[in-house]
Amino acid sequence: MRIILEISVIKYDEEKECIIKALDELQNLCKVTGGYELSNPTSRFGWTFFKIWLRPNLLFCINEKFADMIKKSKGHKTEEKFSRFVSDFFESRGCNIKLKVVEA
Repeated sequence: MRIILEISVIKYDEEKECIIKALDELQNLCKVTGGYELSNPTSRFGWTFFKIWLRPNLLFCINEKFADMIKKSKGHKTEEKFSRFVSDFFESRGCNIKLKVVEA
């Protein structure tokens, strides 16, 4: 399974740095390297959009290590719960983003 997250930010350079730190923290917790990839950004109407591909090894570990927290996240579908968990994780690390799952 592979998940693609679409990120929307206003201050791309600042938020990209914050997101990378948060993703690196997740990788360290999971003892994974190369677990994600960022797409090139596109800007429209003052917002910058880009995608994050979570590779299976990181995705599996996140689902396993944080299963209880993901289950308690808002949403009805598994993808909604997962995206809410990741969004909350980023926000708790100081990232000011909007996030949605665009492919699962």
